[in-house]
Amino acid sequence: MPPPTWSLQDAKNRFSAVVEAASHGKPQVVTKHGKPAVVVVAAAEYERLRHLERLKAPSFTDHLLAMPTDDGAFDRLKGTLRETDP
Repeated sequence: MPPPTWSLQDAKNRFSAVVEAASHGKPQVVTKHGKPAVVVVAAAEYERLRHLERLKAPSFTDHLLAMPTDDGAFDRLKGTLRETDP
């Protein structure tokens, strides 16, 4: 069963009803010009979804380890480093 849909104007006029329904676990779709624009969900559901996204997201270490290794395609500079002031 698809979630209830509200036009933007109806959602503005009946925002309390939209929030009440969303807080009881029923996501509410708000449309703009007849197309879905946003979904209002309960804060607990939003936090649950954010937590799932963080679990799936690769860590910074994963990004570093996924970088390609040096395949020798470019010559390395053989000069010495310049001196720095103390």
